Amino acid sequence: MKVELLSHTPEPERYIAAAAKLCYANADVDTLLDGLDEKKTHDFIEMLSSIGHESPIEHVSFTFAVEGISRACSHQLVRHRIASYSQQSQRYVAMDNFEYVTPPEIAELPEAAELFEEEMKRAAESYERLAELLTEKHTKTFIAEGMDEKTARQRARKKANEDARFVLPNACTTKIIVTMNARTLMHFFRLRCCDRAQWEIREVAREMLRLAAGVAPTLFAKAGPSCVNGSCTEGKMSCGKAAEMREYFRQLKNTDH
Repeated sequence: MKVELLSHTPEPERYIAAAAKLCYANADVDTLLDGLDEKKTHDFIEMLSSIGHESPIEHVSFTFAVEGISRACSHQLVRHRIASYSQQSQRYVAMDNFEYVTPPEIAELPEAAELFEEEMKRAAESYERLAELLTEKHTKTFIAEGMDEKTARQRARKKANEDARFVLPNACTTKIIVTMNARTLMHFFRLRCCDRAQWEIREVAREMLRLAAGVAPTLFAKAGPSCVNGSCTEGKMSCGKAAEMREYFRQLKNTDH
């Protein structure tokens, strides 16, 4: 798994502070940024956090590139709807000899790991065979319609991918670019950084938080699962490790970037 912060709103905390200043002070657009030094910016961000006023933080966004995650993980990621996504297509990109993610619990058990690898190999072989069969079928059809053989075969393989991909497993890796505004990121971190989140998307979320906190430390100072700044919201499903989680996220946000 690899996560990179590709871009973000310049001076994100300062522009959030500007939005807050517009809400709470008699300021106009020509002087909105005046006086917003580091301390004033910090104070505005902390004030917003303390009173739960979240709309100003929607004005800044962060764009991440994520690769080497499974389709099972990306399906969870795209459920966060107030965001923008661009994902590698299994329709247009051939998945010959695809890479896949092996869950740690499977990797630790030799018998399970062997079975898993056999299934991945079988899926790859089935995908390639289906692609071959469908490519031949579509090539003949395109040639019969008057297309030259080279063009027919190229187009036929792309069309074959549409249906061959149905045998690909959830373990198949993918690449995706994600853009979220800061408010959506906060919600994402609250759910997916939690120790009870599925292990793979939890790793993605925590790395995204580490990167975002490096850019806007005051903004994301309280970001993370609900137990970081209050009580756990998981009820009887709580992991029971609130103190440990608080220390973990304190260290995560102080990691050198």
